[in-house]
Amino acid sequence: MKVTLVRHAQTEDNFLGKIQGRENSLLNDTGRRQAQRLRGKLLDEDFACCYSSPLLRTFETAFTLVGDRCEIIRDDRLLEREMGELENRPKEEYNAFQFWNYDQNRQDYGIEGVQDLISRCRDFLSYLKEKYPDQHILIVTHSGPYRALRHLLLNHPLKGNLLDGFIDNCSCETFEV
Repeated sequence: MKVTLVRHAQTEDNFLGKIQGRENSLLNDTGRRQAQRLRGKLLDEDFACCYSSPLLRTFETAFTLVGDRCEIIRDDRLLEREMGELENRPKEEYNAFQFWNYDQNRQDYGIEGVQDLISRCRDFLSYLKEKYPDQHILIVTHSGPYRALRHLLLNHPLKGNLLDGFIDNCSCETFEV
């Protein structure tokens, strides 16, 4: 199986530096341009289908990328990490290093624990491997699930801090599974 992983394009809240969590928002003009540019890079890819988080920003990104050439399936396992009380707050109020430590698995302020996020992403990948063993699948999601899926696809050890750099809007990587 081959998986292409995409983080949704930019929203106004991304631009303003706000934590979105599961807030539903559309792409801004920059995000629409980002998605169009990525569409051009993916035109030669033959995707069996596309899986997307059901939130608007991911579905809009997915639709721009492949809406005219393959089925887009919304899946709740690709939802952004629940950010609880920090949703819609400035990113400076969120200490990502604390909340991406697998061993501590912090859930303060109603934030979804990293182990729960990894678990739902692992479940999703197992489902894909069984259903599409020899096909190329596009996944459009958020930075949290993107990071979790990336760790799983690369078989990284799940211990300590899993925060390994920033994932830009419209980031795209392909993995052979």
